[in-house]
Amino acid sequence: MTLIAFDHGTHKIGVASGNAITGTATPLPALACRDGQPDWDRVTALMEEWRPETLVVGLPLNMDGSESESSQRARKFARRLHGRFGIRVWMIDERLSTREARERTGTRRADPKVDSMAAAVIAEGYLGGATPVAP
Repeated sequence: MTLIAFDHGTHKIGVASGNAITGTATPLPALACRDGQPDWDRVTALMEEWRPETLVVGLPLNMDGSESESSQRARKFARRLHGRFGIRVWMIDERLSTREARERTGTRRADPKVDSMAAAVIAEGYLGGATPVAP
């Protein structure tokens, strides 16, 4: 099974491909956003190139587990993915994924590499058995 994972943000969306056989994920180029919206043509091109069976979107929760405005934006993005492509979409808790991505990349500042590495962390969490929730 192939999946595509997303780390949704208002300026960039990190993207990674994941493979269920190996349980690993690979960062892909991040998508730029305009007013919080991705370039849907680029998202479509990703779907055509990778033909994923599942999509995973990180759910940004507060440290106490409560939702925020960012959580609602990520849920909306996940619902739009499902509506546009008809592929099953799951969400998983992405708390501390950016911290782990920064450690893996050695980057402390804003960098598209961190966004896509965070998407890889999200994909690996899903592949590793993190509890998915529906958007």
